[in-house]
This record gives sequence, C-alpha cells and structure tokens, in this order.
Amino acid sequence: MTARLADIAAQAGVSEATVSRVLNGKPGVAAATRQSVLAALDVLGYERPVRLRQRSAGLVGLITPELDNPIFPALAQVIGQALTRQGYTPVLATQTPGGSTEDELTELLVERGVSGIIFVSGLHADTTADMTRYDQLRGKGVPYVLINGFSPKVQAPFVSPDDRAAMQLAVTHLVSLGHTRIGLAVGPKRFVPVVRKIEGFQRGMSDRLGLTPEESEELIQHSLYTLEGGQAAATALIERGCTAVVCASDMMALGAIRAARQRGLGVPRDISVVGFDDSPLIAFTDPPLTTIRQPVQAMGQAAVRALLEEIGGTPAPHSEFVFMPELVVRGSTASGPQGQGASGRRSDGSEDPTGG
Repeated sequence: MTARLADIAAQAGVSEATVSRVLNGKPGVAAATRQSVLAALDVLGYERPVRLRQRSAGLVGLITPELDNPIFPALAQVIGQALTRQGYTPVLATQTPGGSTEDELTELLVERGVSGIIFVSGLHADTTADMTRYDQLRGKGVPYVLINGFSPKVQAPFVSPDDRAAMQLAVTHLVSLGHTRIGLAVGPKRFVPVVRKIEGFQRGMSDRLGLTPEESEELIQHSLYTLEGGQAAATALIERGCTAVVCASDMMALGAIRAARQRGLGVPRDISVVGFDDSPLIAFTDPPLTTIRQPVQAMGQAAVRALLEEIGGTPAPHSEFVFMPELVVRGSTASGPQGQGASGRRSDGSEDPTGG
C-alpha cells in the first residue's frame, strides 16, 4: 500500500498524505489537486475506490457526416462537452465514403444500449430519403434530436441555423459594396438547407436588386460541399460575369478563391467571396474569409438539452429551434469591380489575361 501511495504521489506531484486524504474521501483537498490524484490513479492503472468512480448516466450516440469539413468536429466538440458535463459518455460515429451508412451506425449504437442519439446533417435533411427509419427508431424507445434539415414527417426536435436569413445577410453585405452580379455556390438541390439557402438568396436578390426568381436562378450553381465543388461552381459563376460568390460552406469558399486565382483574378480585388460556417482556423486563410457564422455553441447545447429532456421523459415538442447566424466581415470581400465584371475585365478596366 505504501509503495502504491508513493507511486501515485510521484505521478500526481503531491505528498503521500494528500493522496491518502483523497483516497479516503477526507476534506481539505483542493478540487484541482483531487483531480490530479484521480488522474494519476487512472494513468498508473489502479482502480479508483468505488465512491470515487465517475458514474456514467449512459452513452449518447452522435452521428455525423465525414469530418473533413471542420464544422462537424466543431459541433461534435461542443456536443461532447455538454454531454460529459451532464454525466453522459458521447460516442462519435462518423460516416465515411464506402464505410458504414447512417442506418448501420444507428443500429450499432442501439445495440450498444445508448440512451439517445443526435444526428448531424443526416438523412433527415434529404428530401428524397425515407423518413420511416426515424419512426422505427422511436418505436425502439430511443430518443433522438436532429441538427440541420427539418422534416415535417419526423416527430422529434430539430436544431438549425436560419439558412434563409444567412443568405440575406450575405447578399445585403455584397450589394452594399456595389456588387450586382452575385452568384450562389450551393450543394445538391435535394437537401433542406440548400432549398432554404436558395430561398433566402432569391429573396435577398429581389429585395436588394429587384431581380425576379428566374433572373436570380441563373446565378445559382449546384455542386458538392468540398473545396473541389466550390472551385467548379465558382468557375461557372465567374464565367457568367459574377463579381461576388456566396458559398454554402467555408470549404466551398476556399475552392472559389482557388478558382479565381487560377483565372488570374485577385480576391477581393476582382472577386469577393463569402463562406458559410465560420469553421475553426478560417479567420487565418489568405485572405481571411468573410463568412456567415453558424452559432455552433448555442446549437450544440440546445440539441443536448432537448435530448436530455427526451431521455428524462419530458419530450420536447415536434418543433424546430432556429438560431440566427452572424455575418463576420474579413478580407475576402471588397467593393465591386467597375466595368464588365470579373469574367472579362479587371477592376482597373484592363482585359483579363486569362481570356475569361
């Protein structure tokens, strides 16, 4: 026992007497010191005394798409921390191309006896998907909450950013800088957030520039939510004379900047680019990205609160909690170029050497 006390004391950087006080549950030990001793126990492979073991309120599954887009790890971190504070153990299940599907991951989590599941940007956001899978999950007595993408067919709480308001913020910002040819680079049409972003974009273009839905439709380019997808969409929009591009994700926005540079255009000198998410590190790109910030902290915490209410037997209503995004202006947007637009002329009026 003495040898064990000495090991733990050395590992924790405290006296053996302090270790003894912690192990025997005696008062007079600072919380940080107590935590250091418990951590030393774990590191050295000693079992904690029963009264000092953390009680887990259960496992909670978190199913996300790929983690390449930094917004998903950011959400996972917020949700994981909120669950841990409530005594739950988060289990992260990630979909990868060619890997497990959402249904397979759900089945795996249910088999593990999770207390509930949080779905981030899952099949619930796909208007073509069969929503009966969620009814079946409820039939198994597993509560769940869904983030991004509302469906009237799913009886559960939803948490979303206001995609329509986000696009109106972006359009208003760009019009105030003098842009009139504003493009939207967005994901596939079947997803609810895409539909909403288009609605917000068209409303903004109508309110600010007087464009009809048919006129603004020509300025919308569908692609993938990747750097390459943003590059392809922006290339098409630049060819249509757009001097500014609003992107549905920060990754797409980085692709749009690459597309502009490949054509010899400067950002924001010739083309302004707006992202969406305000992912970690996006403030440090070149140029720092103007973007729409998703309220990740508030959304993640709201999802956890709603799920814990469901687990606790007081189900949240079948409703959508919508969070207002925020425009963060940085260095990728500036005054619109003069003349014929980015496809044919630079801001100084000279011909574009790329022949665009």
